[in-house]
Amino acid sequence: MLDFNDASFLADPYPQLSELRAAGRPVWHDELGLYLAANYDHANAVLRTKTLGRIFSPKQPESEWSEFNWLHADSILDSEPPKHTRLRSLISKAFNRGKIESLRPLVERLAQELADECEAKLATDGRFDVIADFAEPLPVKVIAAMLGFPTSDEHLLRPWSQAIVKMYEVAPTDADREAAKLASHEFAEYVRGLMDVRRAHPGTDLITDLVQVEEEGQKLNAQELIATCVLLLNAGHEASVNGFGNGLVAALQREDQAELLRTRSREIAETAIDEFLRFDAPLHLFERTATADTEIGGVTVKAGQKIASLLGSANRDASVFERADEMDLTRDPNPHIGFGAGIHFCIGAPLARMEMSTSLPVLFERFPNLRLESEPIRRPTFVLRGYERVYACQ
Repeated sequence: MLDFNDASFLADPYPQLSELRAAGRPVWHDELGLYLAANYDHANAVLRTKTLGRIFSPKQPESEWSEFNWLHADSILDSEPPKHTRLRSLISKAFNRGKIESLRPLVERLAQELADECEAKLATDGRFDVIADFAEPLPVKVIAAMLGFPTSDEHLLRPWSQAIVKMYEVAPTDADREAAKLASHEFAEYVRGLMDVRRAHPGTDLITDLVQVEEEGQKLNAQELIATCVLLLNAGHEASVNGFGNGLVAALQREDQAELLRTRSREIAETAIDEFLRFDAPLHLFERTATADTEIGGVTVKAGQKIASLLGSANRDASVFERADEMDLTRDPNPHIGFGAGIHFCIGAPLARMEMSTSLPVLFERFPNLRLESEPIRRPTFVLRGYERVYACQ
């Protein structure tokens, strides 16, 4: 059975995930206390089946973890209809495709400015970190601009986010727990302060939109609004950073794919980003809880039991993807489920796609001979899979 703390598995989980798919049905995992759905059809069904809910269950004492708990319980990610329907309808009004597309010039400008900084580091140090210097700050700056966060406070956001999402891993440490608890409090209070300011002095930012949005007399309450802002940062940039880094490293390790990016990055940007997300998924495990006995792949998940959709495994299923273990940046069609499926399909997917498909050509137009300077360093995590450092040069 999979050992989610094994270093070799974390370095490359795909061989063992392939063995798990070979079972042909969801498999029970004793340590996690849930079923693992590894095949594409089963993982996809887990995401789309209405009797498998995304239900937040507090795992920490309510007295000490109240903010962490309601930041999740009051978000669209961890709620089900009718609450989820109401929240998503309200949030979608302030987070639509037109608004996302209007941000493209901002993303292009920010990407060019970050490329300037990378160029300066390349001149002085002979290398730059694609993660810390380019992929990581870009979505943080975009989300901060959308929400109306002061530029001077951008440095606060990524540490808060990283502290909170470490709780999604299989075995967070005591230090991880304390950091997540503190980050939840500080982040919630920060957003609450901005929310109060926007109520008194409306602006043109997303927090103002969320304060004002209304449908049939329904509005977001304070906790729902704060939880939404925190979720948009956590989910909205974790997927972008990890998806971009994972895909870029994989492409640079394959000369034929690297050459495509060096010569045709703007032409193939859309398909390249989808292949980044399919080939080495930024999110690997998404839990659901059965609200009634539910059959998935011939296995009955009893009411109250959990089952996890293994997104990264599903995206390597050879019954759906030709040459599933090969990267093909021109792959089309590409029905990956990297952004989920069903009612919990990522509301920030259009933003993430736009950010990555805009910034990828900028990187290769500025650094046409980009290559890895040293062996990239991975974070020792599975659920949210990504790199700590990726040094590049040309």
